[in-house]
Amino acid sequence: MAGWEVRPSDPGRARRRRMLGLLLVLCLPLAFYAGGLWQQYKAPAAVVGALPVTVQDEQLLAEVEELRQRLLVLSSAEKVSQQANEQSRLTIKLLEEQIYKQQQDLASYKGVLAPASRREGLRIRTFELQATDRPDYFRYKILLSRVGKGDTPLEGQLQVAIVGKQGDQDVTHELSALTVDVPEAAPTQSLAFAFKHFQAIPEADRFAELKVPEGFIPREIRVRAEVQGEKPLVRTFKWNKEE
Repeated sequence: MAGWEVRPSDPGRARRRRMLGLLLVLCLPLAFYAGGLWQQYKAPAAVVGALPVTVQDEQLLAEVEELRQRLLVLSSAEKVSQQANEQSRLTIKLLEEQIYKQQQDLASYKGVLAPASRREGLRIRTFELQATDRPDYFRYKILLSRVGKGDTPLEGQLQVAIVGKQGDQDVTHELSALTVDVPEAAPTQSLAFAFKHFQAIPEADRFAELKVPEGFIPREIRVRAEVQGEKPLVRTFKWNKEE
């Protein structure tokens, strides 16, 4: 019969093909599973490899924090030192003023209780001058007292001048013009006083402050006290030394 072809039949070969296809289908999930296991196996190694970088960063952060803490400690120590120095300076200043007041009070009481044979009346006891931590600035205090007994207050005016050199010339400055923190209307005015036994200028434990002009070299301080009805009293003090 025309058009017909006879092919031998092999049932075993067909079965093998089916088995092979089935194996391929089953191998696909296994391949995905095996790939997942491989990624899990490789991932810890990558993490382990990254650990040193993390540890190094943490060490750097710890060192930075330690340095920051040291800086804070040093800054605090410096502030404490500055405060201690300032407190010491103020304490020394206070002690100096207290010693000065006690000395002047003692001198005043001696003057008040002086023998009657001494001339009674006004005394210019001291012109206290103290250097400060600024080269051209000085603190000063004037002490007046009275010798003898009397209930009527002594009233008058006090004029103080500082004599020195400005270059080659002799120059005299009024103390009021050199005194710091004095109202503008005051530089040419005298210092008024009124007391029975003694008076400090400025009062209490305070000191006034003066500024020496640039280029001026002080030599002496002249203090003139005038009481109405009495002869003016003049006393001269060397700069930092009493004459």
